[in-house]
Amino acid sequence: MHAMKFAICNETFLDWPFDKAFGFAAECGYTGIEIAPFTLHADAREITSAQRQEVVRLAKASGLDVVGLHWLLAKTEGFHLTHPDAEVRKRTTAYVQDLARLCGDVGGSRMIFGSPQQRNVMEGVTPEQAFDNAAGVVSECLPVLEQTGVTLCMEPLGPTEGNFLNTANDAVRLIERIDHPNVRLILDCKAMSSEAVPIPELIKRHTGHLAHFHANDPNKQGPGFGELDFHPIFKALGEVDYSHWVSVEVFDYAPGIERLAKESIDYMQRTLDKVNAG
Repeated sequence: MHAMKFAICNETFLDWPFDKAFGFAAECGYTGIEIAPFTLHADAREITSAQRQEVVRLAKASGLDVVGLHWLLAKTEGFHLTHPDAEVRKRTTAYVQDLARLCGDVGGSRMIFGSPQQRNVMEGVTPEQAFDNAAGVVSECLPVLEQTGVTLCMEPLGPTEGNFLNTANDAVRLIERIDHPNVRLILDCKAMSSEAVPIPELIKRHTGHLAHFHANDPNKQGPGFGELDFHPIFKALGEVDYSHWVSVEVFDYAPGIERLAKESIDYMQRTLDKVNAG
């Protein structure tokens, strides 16, 4: 019998107050909430200690665990992971360190580095230079990741999103270069669907690095809202004994907040039941 921990990303609830959003997520059956920092403040450094404590309090009151943070650099200015200018990289390092402290303060243990706009390889920079620059920034963050107990998960994103770390292999190459237990891999269903390798195969191939998982459909809605069949995906996660979070992350809110939250977890639960029934 394979158990799975289901979480949902809080920006799914758009402008709902946190208590209402967390309460509804718990009602649907989620046990975790993943936070986009910009839902607290566009600049993570401006998020007060009182606000941080409030997130902890509200999550606890709803019976949810805070999974961690994602959309790390969304809505920020002046940060870039692969930038040729050392000053920009230094600023980016300091900000990611601040995010790790925020993550720890709200009780989270995962930070998901997607943010394609803030990592794309820029004109005049070779892929290898970009790779070195990224490795430098992440390496500088290691002491703070250790102190805060936060794992930074590098997220491969398909070529429609950006031009850096487009495949799980690319992300793993960076993770292996840094070679530290606090830097791991997150796999995202929408992103993986752009790869030539089938999703279950990617899960099995990279299980040694895998520390987080995003469930969504290539159509940018929730799991079960499109063509992607999660049965082989959950079967693969079960076969590798994946025990971390499976977090719903959507980008297209057309079906409506309630439907996205409720039907995504209902579909995942039904799929998991079928997998467990063999």
